[in-house]
Amino acid sequence: MGTIIDMHLHTTRGASDSGLNPDDLADEARRRGLTAVHISEHDRLWDTFVLREYREKNADLLVCNGMEVSTDLGHILCLGLREYVGGIRHATTLRQVADEQGAFLIVAHPFRHFFDPVYFRRQGKEPFTLTPEQASKLPVFQLVDAIEALNGANTARENVFALRVAQAVGKPVTGGSDAHSTQGIGFHCTVLERDCTTQEELLAELHAGRFHAHHSLLQNNLTYFTETSLDEVAEAPA
Repeated sequence: MGTIIDMHLHTTRGASDSGLNPDDLADEARRRGLTAVHISEHDRLWDTFVLREYREKNADLLVCNGMEVSTDLGHILCLGLREYVGGIRHATTLRQVADEQGAFLIVAHPFRHFFDPVYFRRQGKEPFTLTPEQASKLPVFQLVDAIEALNGANTARENVFALRVAQAVGKPVTGGSDAHSTQGIGFHCTVLERDCTTQEELLAELHAGRFHAHHSLLQNNLTYFTETSLDEVAEAPA
């Protein structure tokens, strides 16, 4: 099967809006069939010592540590940065730093709320009307390596639209729960073709493009994400 990773998780150790205890994360990840997790706190990495201790405590689980960077073009998941670098809130700077350090960039939940007209009207803007082909020309999709097309906090419509944009721009897609509690862990995930035992190995597989978004792990029916595969997805269990 390769590596099954939840690519988008927030814990109490680095996200003020999360109620997910890191120990509970590891326990639930194993129970739900994940073999790896990507801890992606908002605009910060875990302390190196804390991360080492956590990995030693959970040696049977591949623990990757990145961050979700709040940029001028939206939220971008970043795996492979050695530290937070000033200026990366500008997406073009983040791209430059990622290239220098060999990091991998994934635009997170790119179309969340985009199909709610009120969301734009509150900002004094017209409702979103772009086609996937038109949306694929937006600057953020030119800067990232992949698109998070399956996000556990998005609607099916938002996720399918993201998949269509990824197809139009020719970029691979990831899946992640965006969990802030134990409930959503593993609801959506990413499957890599090879078994990875280190973050470096997983990063190499990401750069090679050998992965795809999947869902229904929690229903014991791991499913490759397509435009029609979400029709039979059940709600995540508590």
